[in-house]
Amino acid sequence: MAKHDDILKDKYPAKAHAKQVVEYLKSKGANVDGVLYLEGQKTHMNEDNDQEAPFRQRRYFFYLSGCNLPGSYLTYNIATSHLTLFIPPVDPDSVVWSGLPLSPEEAKERYDVDSVQTTPEVNSHLTSSSTPKSAVYAIAAQVSSSTTFLGFEKTDFKLLKEAIEECRVIKDEYELAMIRKANEISTEAHIAVVKAAPKAKNERELKAIFLERCIALGCKEQAYSGIFASGTNAATLHYVHNDQPLDGRLNLLLDAAGEYDCYAADITRTFPLTGKFTKESKAIYDIVLTMQKDCIKMMKAGVLWDDVHIAAHKIAIKGLLDLGILKDGTEDEIFQSRTSVGFFPHGLGHYLGMDTHDTGGHPNYADKDSMFRYLRKRGALPAGSVITVEPGIYFCKFILEPFLKDKVHGRYIDSAVLDKYWAVGGVRIEDNILVRDGGAENLTNTPKELAEIEALATSQ
Repeated sequence: MAKHDDILKDKYPAKAHAKQVVEYLKSKGANVDGVLYLEGQKTHMNEDNDQEAPFRQRRYFFYLSGCNLPGSYLTYNIATSHLTLFIPPVDPDSVVWSGLPLSPEEAKERYDVDSVQTTPEVNSHLTSSSTPKSAVYAIAAQVSSSTTFLGFEKTDFKLLKEAIEECRVIKDEYELAMIRKANEISTEAHIAVVKAAPKAKNERELKAIFLERCIALGCKEQAYSGIFASGTNAATLHYVHNDQPLDGRLNLLLDAAGEYDCYAADITRTFPLTGKFTKESKAIYDIVLTMQKDCIKMMKAGVLWDDVHIAAHKIAIKGLLDLGILKDGTEDEIFQSRTSVGFFPHGLGHYLGMDTHDTGGHPNYADKDSMFRYLRKRGALPAGSVITVEPGIYFCKFILEPFLKDKVHGRYIDSAVLDKYWAVGGVRIEDNILVRDGGAENLTNTPKELAEIEALATSQ
C-alpha cells in the first residue's frame, strides 16, 4: 500500500485549515475575533425536471470541513477554536427514496470537527449567548436568505474568501495525499486509453474507457471536462466535442484526470494513434518534452514562474528554428517579436488543488504582453504549492494564418515547412509538480518518454 493511502485513513484536517485561515486574517491587520461562517452547496434541480443536477461541493466550505454533504453549514469560533458542523436532519419523505442520511453522531466520527448539529439549529446557534458577537466573517452571495446575522457588531463579506484562497496555495500532507491518489488513478486511466486506441473508431470510445477506469478505481468525478482530441482537433486548446472519427488521424491529445474526494489531478499526454509517431510528430514531441523537463529542473521555492514560462518559450523557439519552421532571425529576435506565442499561446501552468485552476495564482488577463496574458500564476513559487507544467506546440490555422500575413511575424515563419506540420495538430505534455525548498517533486507517473508511449500504443 502506498504511503498516501495510509495518510488518507485519517480525517481531513479541517481544524488545522481553520486555524491557518484565522492566522491569515490576523496577518492582514484585522482585529480578528468572532465567528467564521460558511455554507455548503445545496441540492439543485434541473430546470423543468424532477431530477437533481450534478452536485459539486463549495470548495471554501470543504476546506474548513472536509464535508461533501449537500445543504450543510459550519461555524468556527475564533476565540475557542471550536468548529461546529451543521448537517441536514432526517426527512421522512426523503428516507423512503434515498435512505437514511448521515446522523450527527456518524458525522462527528467522520469529520474533524468539535460538534455536529442539524441545519434547523443554525440561527439559534448564531444568536446564542455562547457565540461571540464581535464579528462574523462570511462570503458574499454564499449566505442563505434565511440566515440571520442580527446581533453581530461587524459583518465582513470580503476577507474570508481571500484568506481561504491564499491558504489553499500551500498544501498539507493530507491534501498532497489526495492529489497523489487522483494522479495514481488517472494514470491507470491514461494507460488504458493508449492501449485501447488502435482498435477504437471514435474519440468518444476513448472517453468512455477513461471514465470507466476512473470511476472503477475510486474517482467518481472528473476534475474537469476531459479533452480527447484527435489529429488537427488537438490544435484547439480546450477541445470539447470528443466525438469525431479517428480514421486518418495521426495522434491523440488526451488531457483528462479524475477528482479524488474534491482534489484534482491534471494530466496531458499525446500519443500516436497508429502506434508510431511520424517524423514530424516525433520532432514536435521531442521539443515539447524538452521544454517540460528543462522547466521542471528550474523549479524550487522562490523561483519566478514568469522566468520558467520564458524558458519554455526559448526552448520552443530553438527547436522550431532547428526544424526550419522558424527562420530569418536570431533566437532573441524571435523571442522579442513574440512570434512563438502563435505556436505556444497559453501559460505554462497553473496551481492545482481542489480546483483544476486553483486559487491564489493572481493572473493578469489584461496584460498587454501576449506572452504572459494567459499565465495563470504570476510571481514566485512558494514551497508546498502544487503547479502544473504543461508546455505545448500547436498548429492552429485560426492563430497562425494571421501570423503568416503579419509583417512582423510572417517574416519569421517558413510557410512551406509549416505545411508539413498541420496534420500534427498539437502536442502537450502535462505533469503535476510539488514545489519544495531547493527543488521539486513530480506527482505524475504517467508514461511520457517517447519509447514508453510507442510501446504502450502497440501493446493492446
